[in-house]
Amino acid sequence: MIAAVLLPGKAEAQFGLRGGPLGVARFAVGHMIGVSRLRHSRMAVRGGRYRSAALRSQDPRQDPRGAERGQQSNPYVLRAALTAQAALSGWQGGRRPQGWWRHPDGSYGWVGPVFWPFAHDDLTNAVVFGDATSLSLYGYGDIYAAIFAPYAATELAAYTAPQGRRGRRVPTAETLCEASDTGGLPVDRIAAALQPNELQRVALDELATAWTNARDTIRAACPAQAPATASERLGLMQARIEAMIKATDAIAAPLSKFTGLLDDGQKAKLEALSKDRRAALAAMQRKDTSKDTSKDAQASNACDANSDPRYDEKLQRQYEQLVQQQWPAGDIATTLRLDETARARFEVLQDTTLRTMQTLSACPAEAAATPQARLSAAKARLRTMLQAVNGVIDALDDFEADLSDEQKAGFEAIGPKRGA
Repeated sequence: MIAAVLLPGKAEAQFGLRGGPLGVARFAVGHMIGVSRLRHSRMAVRGGRYRSAALRSQDPRQDPRGAERGQQSNPYVLRAALTAQAALSGWQGGRRPQGWWRHPDGSYGWVGPVFWPFAHDDLTNAVVFGDATSLSLYGYGDIYAAIFAPYAATELAAYTAPQGRRGRRVPTAETLCEASDTGGLPVDRIAAALQPNELQRVALDELATAWTNARDTIRAACPAQAPATASERLGLMQARIEAMIKATDAIAAPLSKFTGLLDDGQKAKLEALSKDRRAALAAMQRKDTSKDTSKDAQASNACDANSDPRYDEKLQRQYEQLVQQQWPAGDIATTLRLDETARARFEVLQDTTLRTMQTLSACPAEAAATPQARLSAAKARLRTMLQAVNGVIDALDDFEADLSDEQKAGFEAIGPKRGA
């Protein structure tokens, strides 16, 4: 009875106690965490600091101008600027300052036809440095953007057009895949910190080779052609995530071998590398942006295991607005002239996708104490995401099974219209 009174009627009818405000609370956390980074990265993009950097290969952790002074850039800001420039150059004529499918830190999970452009770098950051921030922000928003793609067909085609003689404004998908995963395993930093013996150095070189092979595995899953339909885009997500899982499997054995050869002092020094980097990132964040403490407090409360967002009226309203704005089921059914069966199947697709807000929570987790544990955590997250994508694929297949070509074309037109 209490749940029936406090949950929004529409949300309760569709999601019961398994979704609703709880899911949107977890999803909103990422937006609260990244709002100041987003503000700063917008300024970087508008100012053109990295306008040409998105089209060339470089270490995403290093600001070319700061490198001259021996300074590291804030990777969140640089990542946001790089992906934003590349994602928006082919969308709406490159005139819009931001797109609706951006991540809360200002970066983009979909850059033209490429999903998860910094996949290998994100794994490196999560496993070596214990920084899974970017990894945790992939989820519901990216799945939704795969169903309702922001790009029109001609815009996507620009990313896969052959490279001409003249400098091009829109980068190719191949360029994005080549340029975005350049960080790799920081072998020199690890060797300098640990001073490995000959046997340990051999194991470190083997690990570095496995890391490079993992990068190539992920890169091989980049699209040769632009996905034209929601089904193809979800299939691309599936392939990219599967490649990332395969990459974690390839890294596991050599990582275990290398760390198994270290003594306790060396293990402590290896962990100190990740702690030092996280501390440096926190310092950069304080320097680069003015933190909104009220939003941080809201994020912390929403992630508290003892909190119950079902009793938060603000979250209930946010949830209702999200459903109405992103999933206008009635308008879609009318526009596509769906019969009762197709309407019911669309509701299942909507329900299945919205549930991923909860299963793919953006709540920050404490970094595990060892690289192996962090690798396991990253793999578990990827498996959960793959399961979520597979569920949405099944629901989409059921929905489109009996649609006419005209109805499918109308469905594909919904996403680009959102940014018109």
